[in-house]
Amino acid sequence: MRKLALLAAAAVGYVLGARAGRGRYEQIRQTARRVQSSPRVQETSIRAADLAREATQSAAAVASDKAQAAAAAAMAKVRDGSS
Repeated sequence: MRKLALLAAAAVGYVLGARAGRGRYEQIRQTARRVQSSPRVQETSIRAADLAREATQSAAAVASDKAQAAAAAAMAKVRDGSS
């Protein structure tokens, strides 16, 4: 379903872009650059990247702990079963 929505959005964007012409494209591009270079947008982008990095590190630590616990449980089962 996501692929279909993406393709539909791309098709709509293409059609609207083709109708608007080069002048409108340049105007949109300039506005996007202005927004992107805005200090407020830059700050928010950096903050979002930091939050994502922290969440990733936290999730990796949890996954590592769970994997170690599962491996220890499996080892215990193997040891108990072979005795």
